[in-house]
Amino acid sequence: MSWELLLWLLALCALILPLVQFLRFLRADADLTLLWAEWQGRRPEWELTDMVVWVTGASSGIGEELALQLSKLGVSLVLSARRVQELERVKRRCLETGNLKEKDILVLPLDLTDTDSHEAATKAVLQEFGKIDILVNNGGRSQRSLVLETNLDVFKELINLNYLGTVSLTKCVLPHMVERKQGKIVTVNSAAGIASVALSSGYCASKHALRGFFNALQCELIQYPGITFCNVYPGPVQSDIVKNALTEEVTKPMRNGIDQSYKMPTSRCVRLMLISMANDLKEVWISDHPVLMGTYMWQYMPTWALWLTSKLGKKRIQNFKNGLDPDTSYNIWKTKRD
Repeated sequence: MSWELLLWLLALCALILPLVQFLRFLRADADLTLLWAEWQGRRPEWELTDMVVWVTGASSGIGEELALQLSKLGVSLVLSARRVQELERVKRRCLETGNLKEKDILVLPLDLTDTDSHEAATKAVLQEFGKIDILVNNGGRSQRSLVLETNLDVFKELINLNYLGTVSLTKCVLPHMVERKQGKIVTVNSAAGIASVALSSGYCASKHALRGFFNALQCELIQYPGITFCNVYPGPVQSDIVKNALTEEVTKPMRNGIDQSYKMPTSRCVRLMLISMANDLKEVWISDHPVLMGTYMWQYMPTWALWLTSKLGKKRIQNFKNGLDPDTSYNIWKTKRD
């Protein structure tokens, strides 16, 4: 083969590779590193068996689906949330569809805002199973209200629940992991922890705070390579997060009947989360377009992203006032999958 032909082939590859990556990105429902791990990385079925996994916010949505998928991997589960009856329902589903027995699942009611109870809860898990391999910080609530119409107590509740409650529980579990020099801390953040969107100002603030905290914590624990962190940033997902969102007042419920069929199925989101955990990915973005594209823009072109988000914000507020889910303003196209 002549040098001239070799150079032509290299040039052709240099042209084709960006095109292939672009086409992959158009069909992507997660960041490209995560999708590569899904294709070529380690399988959750290999990496997560025989572990003790503590899931907060396990009574519905992502937490419930995570419990169901983990129950098929042969782990020991700790299910925590405030609603005991819902936790018992999730436990029954895990026993019916998974590979676990009664002794493998601990229902542990927990209020993230009651930080005084977190130490006792951690001791209860250690007494039951002897270790905590993975803590999944999934508990939290969203928000649907305008800043000018929202009581300050709503912002306090969001910070206490989403941020301080998560920080408190993490601090209770960390000494055990440091003693063992191993463990995983998975935090379910949100695309709103990278971007910022209208009607969710307090929620965005709490999620941005989580991002800053866990990035700093990773730096502090660099001397413990066996303790890994995975920060998950989902976009719109089919769950109860909108139904349970805070509004203008802490006690005012969110209206019901909001269509979520266009959002990512919870099962797909959780499967990608498990792949992230199995491959020790530090930060992953899980969303269909255009939210995924918007996340890339916020990360790499924040000025343009703010301009675009402000434009979409008008439609988001209009949808909200018309009784629609504000997230429908992002429903420009949906990735089709078999």
